[in-house]
Amino acid sequence: MSEQRLETRASDADAPVSPIESVYELVATDFNAVNCLIPKQLTSDTRLVEEISQYITQSGGKRLRPLLVLLSANCLGYNGSDHIKLATVIEFLHTATLLHDDVVDSSFLRRGRATANSLWGNPSSVLVGDFLYSRAFQMMVELNDMQIMGILSKSTNIIAEGEVAQLANIGDVNLSESAYFDVIRCKTAMLFQAASHSAGVLSTSDKQHIHALKAYGLSLGLAYQLVDDWLDYAGDQQKMGKNVGDDLAEGKMTLPLIHAIKHGSVEDAAIVGEAIKDQSTTNIGRILHIVKNSGALDYTKSCAEHHAQKAIEHLSTIPDNDYRSAMIRLARFAVSRLG
Repeated sequence: MSEQRLETRASDADAPVSPIESVYELVATDFNAVNCLIPKQLTSDTRLVEEISQYITQSGGKRLRPLLVLLSANCLGYNGSDHIKLATVIEFLHTATLLHDDVVDSSFLRRGRATANSLWGNPSSVLVGDFLYSRAFQMMVELNDMQIMGILSKSTNIIAEGEVAQLANIGDVNLSESAYFDVIRCKTAMLFQAASHSAGVLSTSDKQHIHALKAYGLSLGLAYQLVDDWLDYAGDQQKMGKNVGDDLAEGKMTLPLIHAIKHGSVEDAAIVGEAIKDQSTTNIGRILHIVKNSGALDYTKSCAEHHAQKAIEHLSTIPDNDYRSAMIRLARFAVSRLG
């Protein structure tokens, strides 16, 4: 099917209702099954494990990664029930990374709620994150598919490497755009890719379809992270559930700052560089002005839209059905948060 026809179908499907709501409605039964399985898999003889696990998994996230598993499996006509377990595994891996991220970043707010580390302390958050990782791998074994285990174990390792790379890059004002993309590919896009890729392997032996879903997940994940980084300098604090400029306060060089330093004046670059090195938001107003005037927001937005479009194009070889249309809408949703 041509890109033009894909575009038309996406636009037609988006018209009647909210695109993201229609996506969830399409897999409502499966999604409810995932939401029921999550608490059942969080039982533990240690009360604190259950308490923190339940708190973080009930924090109101969209659960896009498990949603991606359900859509990918259904679009290929999967008839079993293991996609529910696989979606839960993906959610546990994601939640574990959030617990560890918040400790590393000393974050106190996520999705508008206090982080687990701010309520129970860093040691408890790290160890419960470890519990979620280990429970996820227990469930992987139950799937009894070595190829899926290989995908998820390799992805988990790459995600960890991405987190370490990001930590090593803190305060580096000379970080290149290429190095930045390597980090977001590893730490964010990789789990999106693992979700769609493993669901493809679960559902079919058709290598073309599996490759298409894998590529879709990667492009979708890149688009999603680019939007997040755009929002850090252009978003609304209440809508984001975190403070504007959090990345700056953590000394993270994201694409808006990389572009601003490269294309702004010498004075502007010095101001941004000093803030990154000092991990300070003292000049946040000035820096927001610099980012906007340098064209960094427009550039980051165009990059996000590019990867969302690539995600849609990767679906051209997937069977034409309601689930593929929903995956197109999901890619559109990823960039709909851009103003």
